Amino acid sequence: MPPLDTRVPAVLLRIDRNPFHHGTLGAVRSLGRAGVEVHVVADSTGSPVTRSRFVREMHPPPPPGASDGEITDVLRRVAERVARPAVLVPMDDASAVAVCRMREELAPSYLLPATPGALPERVADKAELALVCASVGIPHPVTLVPDSPAQATDAARRLGLPMVAKWSRPWQLPAGSGLHSTVLVKSAQQARQLYLRTKEAGSPLLLQAYLPPGRDRDWFFHGYADHSCAVRAGGPGRKQRAWPRGAGLTVVGRWTDNPQVRALAERLTGELGYRGIFDLDFRRCGTTGSYHLLDFNPRPGAQFRLFSDTAGLDVVRALHLDLTHRQLPEAAPMLGRSYVVENYAPLAALRPAPRGRELAWHAPDDPAPGRAMWALWCRHVARRLRERMRSVPAAPMPARVGRQAAAPSLSDEEKARSH
Repeated sequence: MPPLDTRVPAVLLRIDRNPFHHGTLGAVRSLGRAGVEVHVVADSTGSPVTRSRFVREMHPPPPPGASDGEITDVLRRVAERVARPAVLVPMDDASAVAVCRMREELAPSYLLPATPGALPERVADKAELALVCASVGIPHPVTLVPDSPAQATDAARRLGLPMVAKWSRPWQLPAGSGLHSTVLVKSAQQARQLYLRTKEAGSPLLLQAYLPPGRDRDWFFHGYADHSCAVRAGGPGRKQRAWPRGAGLTVVGRWTDNPQVRALAERLTGELGYRGIFDLDFRRCGTTGSYHLLDFNPRPGAQFRLFSDTAGLDVVRALHLDLTHRQLPEAAPMLGRSYVVENYAPLAALRPAPRGRELAWHAPDDPAPGRAMWALWCRHVARRLRERMRSVPAAPMPARVGRQAAAPSLSDEEKARSH
């Protein structure tokens, strides 16, 4: 692979407060191993990423709910410290949207792909994505955007139950609200209650037809669209395990050839004129066999390191090479290569992997983040168990009748479960 221009540093930006974001560590290692100076703008509280030997410097992130101006001010301060133009890599949707909006203000200090207009914001917005898919003929689940509690209730009749509820702009959900970006709705009343929290959520509620998961139905595609909009690096992957099960992040994935998924990804990004890193999620309909686009993330997916080819190229390295006007190598995909997030799937991390495997946290040349992750994860699990135990009401002591204890009576909920 052509060497990266090590005179040009990289700045990774993550606004989301998530100490277990393994994608950030993957980007740090990918660029750092190539000799690039890596700066990280993210919350460093307890994060294993801070332990990586490939991090040159951690920088304080923007505050939660920061405006575009505040984010720009933070990036300008980082640019002053770095003291030369750097490749900027947004690592979450909030960062990607803000960087797109403030492109002109950031351009003197940062190298950015020439993505047209507000395109990253359009595709990251779940409501807009449905319209984008319709405009280019990409299958997408039937989606309704209710504008009243009655319409939210009626959606259960129109779409059937269960159905999927999503917030249009999940990166705007307030911390500590208990709201989740995606929820499986099992009743019309549940849909109504979610709608009533729209103002709190900060973006519209979407109700979407449910495509059941199943064997070989969940796929993703990671890629980099270069200055000519050609898709380079990356490829299609099959989600073998997710957390939570049936939805959520990929914890075991495999690089698997899928010409249909590739064709959809290339047609979508080509029609839109998209440039930069992208991460697409698909689900195959069990009835029609068509692949429906569920999400378009205008930034690296957390498992992007799955797609490191025979030349060592991944989407983050492709971005750096392209923005520094270096040639991207032609190489063969490493089909069958797997990726495992070991804190969610520890047994999968121990199984043989004859076609190669990358672990999210452990790396022989950078062991400290893996050790830090396990210490942090054990504390996290212990805390969750304590919270769960405190939330369970103590059972009443049985009354004694002679030498026999009377059986405790069932609660209404327990009675319902017993039928």
